[in-house]
Amino acid sequence: MIEPNPKADLLRYLQEARDALVWKLDGLSEYDIRRPLTPTGTNLLGLVKHVASVELGYFGDTFGRPFFDEQPPTWWYTQDAEPNADMWATADESREDIVGLYRLAWQHSDSRIAMLPLDAVGRVPWWPEERREATLHHILVRVISDTQRHAGHADIVRELIDGSVGCSQGKGDLPPGDQAWWAGYRSRLERVAREVGG
Repeated sequence: MIEPNPKADLLRYLQEARDALVWKLDGLSEYDIRRPLTPTGTNLLGLVKHVASVELGYFGDTFGRPFFDEQPPTWWYTQDAEPNADMWATADESREDIVGLYRLAWQHSDSRIAMLPLDAVGRVPWWPEERREATLHHILVRVISDTQRHAGHADIVRELIDGSVGCSQGKGDLPPGDQAWWAGYRSRLERVAREVGG
């Protein structure tokens, strides 16, 4: 009989999302990982930086173990931070810096998660006072959801850059088809959309 282990299940899904997001940077130039590909500026390296800050806040600050011992960086959530400062990398922030920060965030988060029960209560400082308290279980589900959402954004951005698709290297999670098959498939969808949309 398989013994249930909810915390291990949640951590597995969180790690899969983390790995998928970082993998989307592989093989791309500095320009490609930074360039904004949506009207709101969505870019691959910015997604990684953002999700690192999400983990550090939710698993660090919320449960009384802030990551930054002294002054946080200028992009951290403070009253002085520029809007969207965690959604892009400055010229001084390298890919290695951002991915390294994200991996440190994993360690920081995982150590906190390991030492707390799922029903441990934390206080989310940036939520309204009347609903600041949340369990570790709630925060884990929230961070998994957020990370998976941004991994999905990264899927689309990466496909726009070089056509690469999938959630992890070597994992065939799309129907087989060569470039001609996909072009025909896309044309068919466009034709149906025009038919129905008038």
